[in-house]
Amino acid sequence: MFVIIGYVFMVACILGAYASVGGHIAALWQPAEIVIIFGGAIGAMIVSYGGKPLKAVLKAFPTIFKGSKYNKTFYMDLFALMFEILGKVRKEGLMSIEGDVEDPHNSPLFAKYPKIAHDHHAVEFMTDYLRLMVGGNLNAFEIENLMDVEIDAHHHDASVPSSAITNLADGLPAFGIVAAVMGVVHTMGSLHLPPAELGPLVGAALVGTFMGILLGYGFVGPIAKVLESKAADDHQLLSTIKVTLLASLNGYAPQVAVEFGRKALSSAERPSFKELEDFVKSTKGK
Repeated sequence: MFVIIGYVFMVACILGAYASVGGHIAALWQPAEIVIIFGGAIGAMIVSYGGKPLKAVLKAFPTIFKGSKYNKTFYMDLFALMFEILGKVRKEGLMSIEGDVEDPHNSPLFAKYPKIAHDHHAVEFMTDYLRLMVGGNLNAFEIENLMDVEIDAHHHDASVPSSAITNLADGLPAFGIVAAVMGVVHTMGSLHLPPAELGPLVGAALVGTFMGILLGYGFVGPIAKVLESKAADDHQLLSTIKVTLLASLNGYAPQVAVEFGRKALSSAERPSFKELEDFVKSTKGK
């Protein structure tokens, strides 16, 4: 929603101010310039990234119009689930959660928290390391190192769309200059025309620079920031699960372990200690 609001506000201010001083909006519509700018920048991006990253960009693009699902409510469900899992481990032993870990989609614990159960990354990361804990062959330091390696690899993959779109945004102003130069060349080849016909040609050439800068910094650049923020949300999710599991592995009680995880959240998503405590108590035993 804020993406659309931002675009509408930006376009209204720019075109409104331009029209208020007598500018002709129709003169800015130069399809050939847009093809040159976008075609050149997208072609350069294809050369730089190849096929697989471009698929990641296309997959991530629709998400820019959606808010993050990793909000306070999501994390409270996550902590309540982990509290129940770790509490079961503390009372009945690690082997008691083997069925939940091996088949989370049919687990009564996971079924209580559908938001978590439907998040592939959260479930896979959590169950993978719970499985290692059940196996008992790795110590806390080894598991922490493995978690860090996986989180870094995941963050690298999640950052590919934002990196590609950032490069696209950086290239648009340059290709705007290319379009402008080509327009100037076309104008120089048309000097035999009367001034009334040369004027629109010069204006069309200058539109190339304008469009390249506007598209790069006004439209595409902000999309890269949105995708970068979503990659950071994914990183925070996995880091929160990591901190909670490691706290439990180091011998802390479930209520203390989830407090470790709560501290790993940013202030926007972090519930208060009292909020989390009351929520966990209200869901326990349901």
